[in-house]
Amino acid sequence: MTAGHPIGQLILVPTPLDFGCEAQAEITDVLPAATLAASARLTHWVCENAKSARAFLKRVSASHPLALPLQEQHIVELPRELHKKGDTGVGFDGRDLLRPALQGHDIGLLSEAGMPAVADPGASVVRCAHELGVAVVPLVGPSSLLLALAASGLNGQNFAFVGYLPQDAADRQQRLRELEALALRSGQTQLFIETPYRNVALLQALLRALQPTTRLSISSGLTLAAARTRSAPVKAWRQAPPEAPEGPAVFAIGR
Repeated sequence: MTAGHPIGQLILVPTPLDFGCEAQAEITDVLPAATLAASARLTHWVCENAKSARAFLKRVSASHPLALPLQEQHIVELPRELHKKGDTGVGFDGRDLLRPALQGHDIGLLSEAGMPAVADPGASVVRCAHELGVAVVPLVGPSSLLLALAASGLNGQNFAFVGYLPQDAADRQQRLRELEALALRSGQTQLFIETPYRNVALLQALLRALQPTTRLSISSGLTLAAARTRSAPVKAWRQAPPEAPEGPAVFAIGR
């Protein structure tokens, strides 16, 4: 910490869920004024993608003037290997990214959609902040996982997010049956996601692999005007198969 400067904070800044969607929500409809004001005050950022971070700040500036112009914001990207593999098990040390906090600057942590470090990279930076004595402050904003769970009618008292399923068809089918067995045995809802262009393959795999009475819920377009959640036993999905969501979606199975 620089002499005369208090240590800064790591601010976890949620972003709208419409990343990758054609339509965008009004940012003031999905983020509270206090979150927007806190974002506008920040000048140092650690993010998943610098381009989307600048796009987010541009949306913030429409309602809350930024402390620094976009071109003067200090924006650093997380390493690419963290995006899919996650923050654990790759030997990444995020302490260098937190140096501005030790010099008295608050740092914002951003993902491309939703809450950073939840189904997105950033946990390693949060962990390092704790190790360095940097206070971690999560701001209020949307989380697709919790919104989808609440809308599913599945067990919200006992649930697990298991990330992405295997891409190989045989491995994916085996994993689905394992998750279904766990859900039916324990009552624990299983949530997972997929890259949007694989939604069709995942939906087909779900309808093939799951038992008729297992409940399947799919939420897409959350917080947008076109938001939709369908939750029904697999046998009902098979009787009236829908088109798979074209954009980001959250899948859930349970009893």
